[in-house]
Amino acid sequence: MQRLMACCLLAAAPVLVVPPAAAQPAPAAGTTPQTGATLTLAQAYRAALEQDATLRAARAGADSRRERLPQARALLLPNVSVSASRNKNDLDSRTPGLGGQPVNSERDYMSGSRALTVRQPLYRPYQWADVRQAEAQVADANAQLEKEVQNLAVRLTSTYLEALLAQDQLELVMQQKQTYTTQLDAARKRFAGGSGVRTDVDEAQARLDLVQANELEARQHVDYTRRALQVLVNQPVTQLARIDPARLKLVRPDPDRLEDWTARAELNSPDLRSLQAQREAARHEIDKARAGHLPTLDAIAQWTYSNSDSVNSIDTRHKNKAIGLQLNVPIYSGGGVSSQIRQTLADLERAEQIVEATRRDLTLRVEKEFRGVTEGVLRIRALEQAVRSNDVLVVSNRRSFEGGSRTLVDVLNAEEQRFVALRDLAQARYQYALARVRLQTLSGTGNEVSISEVDSWLKP
Repeated sequence: MQRLMACCLLAAAPVLVVPPAAAQPAPAAGTTPQTGATLTLAQAYRAALEQDATLRAARAGADSRRERLPQARALLLPNVSVSASRNKNDLDSRTPGLGGQPVNSERDYMSGSRALTVRQPLYRPYQWADVRQAEAQVADANAQLEKEVQNLAVRLTSTYLEALLAQDQLELVMQQKQTYTTQLDAARKRFAGGSGVRTDVDEAQARLDLVQANELEARQHVDYTRRALQVLVNQPVTQLARIDPARLKLVRPDPDRLEDWTARAELNSPDLRSLQAQREAARHEIDKARAGHLPTLDAIAQWTYSNSDSVNSIDTRHKNKAIGLQLNVPIYSGGGVSSQIRQTLADLERAEQIVEATRRDLTLRVEKEFRGVTEGVLRIRALEQAVRSNDVLVVSNRRSFEGGSRTLVDVLNAEEQRFVALRDLAQARYQYALARVRLQTLSGTGNEVSISEVDSWLKP
């Protein structure tokens, strides 16, 4: 019998994306099941939206990156500053007297100043380019968060379905164990009665020993997959809603054209939007570098008050009000600005190529999931027929064995072939469900829609 690790095929889910945290529905009151209750996929998703540590870290990271925009805008707004000082001075001076003799004097006095300065940038090309770059970076942050939310939908669905597959694998192993135990008992009785052979007993015993080893592995995998799901939802997981074959809708994608799904994905993919925002930020980085050759102009208004501001103006007070313009013109910076421009142009080319590479990869991923759905429908139907055929084969071999035209090995092989077909059928159903979720998230259909569709296939 093949090993029971086929469930790992569900774990190879590509990383996808989803809308910002603010756009996600809050967990509804009373939707989180109590300990021991059956956990549905929709309930698990709502719990994971609130509890998954990776997503919460992504939300905090997006909040941090959004502050980049107000910080950039602040550099274009008026800057108001106030300064004040108060000093005690001990002056020891020596000056020539009338007769040419030096005269020493000592004096203690207080000095101080106050100033109010208002600066309004008028022409700052670097700061304006920085604001536009910050807007692109915020768009990137939002797309990255959306990507993490969609990734959570795929991770959760994959983990949930893998846990269901592990449970199905365990149940199939237990059915095999029961069947082989029955066959072993029957072989021993026939051998003891003189109508059987020792080979049948040994064959049945060997099959049973292998199944018992597989049982241990299957139980461990059930525990592991439940634990992995518990990490996502941050609550105990005891029972899961199972897929009801009668509820499972085996339908082709709608629309049924790969080109339509590819166009949707290119339009709505958060991964692609994130890279496009990074490319836009790289363009504005070029503008910032070129601003190193341009002048800046500020309007300045200042009010100052000083008292004894120097040793030559002791006990003298000054009040001054000034308003004017300040122009700064760069002339030569040693070629550093030109080097920065060349560097940013290279960075822009790199960003454009990454966007194109991601677009091509996205097209390939959409095609893979589209085929996973369309071919999954055909595979499930074929395996359902295979299960029915194997049921007939098992019955035929049992009757032929009773009639003496088949051996016990033939019966055991037919039983094992039937269990393999049942295992493959369960695996195909979960792969089909996961492919639909991946396809819809890649196209930006919405996580709630894809999760609700799969959830409707589960037994209440």
